[in-house]
Amino acid sequence: MVNDGKDEAGSDYSGSTGRKESNNANGGSVGRRSFLKATGAGAVATGVAGCLGGGGDEESVPLSDRDEIRVGVLAPAPSDNPIGASIANGAKLAAQEINDNDGIEGTEMSVIVKDTKEQPQTGTEKYGELIRDENVDMTTGVFTSEVLLAIMDDMPGAETVHMTTGAATPDASARVKNNYEENKYHFRTGPINAHHLGENIVDFVDAKADDLGWESVAVLVEDYTWTEPVSNVLDDTLSDTGINIEMSRRYASGTEDFNPIYNDVEDSGADAAVIAMAHTGTPAVIQWAQQQRPFEFGGIHVPMQLPSYYGAVEGASAYGVTQNSATPTAEVTDTTVPFAEAYNENYDSYPVYTGYISYDAVNQYASVVESKGDIGADPVIDGLENSSYTGTIGTVEYYGKDHEFAHDVKYEQGLVWPVFQQWQPNDDGTGSQEVIFPDNLATADYQTPPWI
Repeated sequence: MVNDGKDEAGSDYSGSTGRKESNNANGGSVGRRSFLKATGAGAVATGVAGCLGGGGDEESVPLSDRDEIRVGVLAPAPSDNPIGASIANGAKLAAQEINDNDGIEGTEMSVIVKDTKEQPQTGTEKYGELIRDENVDMTTGVFTSEVLLAIMDDMPGAETVHMTTGAATPDASARVKNNYEENKYHFRTGPINAHHLGENIVDFVDAKADDLGWESVAVLVEDYTWTEPVSNVLDDTLSDTGINIEMSRRYASGTEDFNPIYNDVEDSGADAAVIAMAHTGTPAVIQWAQQQRPFEFGGIHVPMQLPSYYGAVEGASAYGVTQNSATPTAEVTDTTVPFAEAYNENYDSYPVYTGYISYDAVNQYASVVESKGDIGADPVIDGLENSSYTGTIGTVEYYGKDHEFAHDVKYEQGLVWPVFQQWQPNDDGTGSQEVIFPDNLATADYQTPPWI
């Protein structure tokens, strides 16, 4: 059974916990979540971990003691936000398919969705509701880095595994490394963290230098938390590819008028703008295309990852390039295209990158629970740390607890290695997301904008 939790998006959940009574490791019947509800806690607090004596009933919870596993999903406005909808629907589809195949050793999964509104305070409140009121066994989702860091403050008290499927800040993995016992509950199934996102752009530009023909670039990065490591990598290593960096700018969050910035890019003589954009991406690409600016445009552009984006901006994304976890036609693995088609059949649209990752997170969690026969946090953490799961975005493995990027998905060829796509126009007025890198997945060659 797949359900939405009651939230501002208009969904509701009316079921019971669906759980069998079980005793904790100390022989008592009051577990972590019962304790939270009994005390009337208004939010999950870090201090709760100490009150429960180091793990409570999370050390071992046999799967056989449960007749339902509850997954909590945190997503921005899933009713009308494609990124949030993909997080929620990717998780729901995974649970639906698991339940259609007799669940996890006969135990069904349910999904409860909460809207974070991309606000740290709201995200913290909704996370608390999932833990305290909905009794979830794991959480997933979260798009905004600021929201992720806020709810991480409460994970030690919640003692519940969380698998991030949208936020990229390496600060989360740094917390795991620097204080493992407090933060071991956090894993990033995807995307690759922001440092690796920067490396991914450099790897792409280096590998495709001859095809791109870019001898000089202007680096344009929106000023948000997630982009800080991206900027650092680009500034430090992009020139190692032999390309000249003519200018590098972190422009103000919320920028809508790109004319002054683009004038500076033109004056610099750069062949291309290498970008990292999410919140400001749409005005940036529309103004670039409508004004036919004399430089090419590519890097990380989150809105261009949306399969319906070409029509939404009336073709303004044509010839723009962006990194992506997958596209509906890219056979990253044997499950990528079937998932995209199943998603489209169920939700009448194709997923954004967060949908692929959320689908993989729920399936990887299920595979670990099945192999362990246990849904306690400690067994699941051990299982995830040693897991190698091939999903839609590649083979998901996690860096160890002592690694610089502890519990982040590994960025490596043969594991998770994102694609770069270019929007290319079709004769009928539509556009296609064509993969141009890596070469083994390429569906087309790079096309230079015809006005350049």
